[in-house]
Amino acid sequence: MKVIIRNPNREIFEMPGEVNVETLLKDLDFNPEQVLVIRENELLTRDIVIGDNDTVEILRAISGGTYEM
Repeated sequence: MKVIIRNPNREIFEMPGEVNVETLLKDLDFNPEQVLVIRENELLTRDIVIGDNDTVEILRAISGGTYEM
């Protein structure tokens, strides 16, 4: 599978075989609470299996701003 990590510097690399999202994030040392995994414009949950021929993007979730009442 092709993995694209979007951060200030875009990283692209290949990983062999099939794996679920949770295992992929663990292997890459990402906290699943802090990133989004996307395949073909679809947000993937932790149990989804990523195929050998798939391309996925990993995006860091960013929050911020203020809430005023």
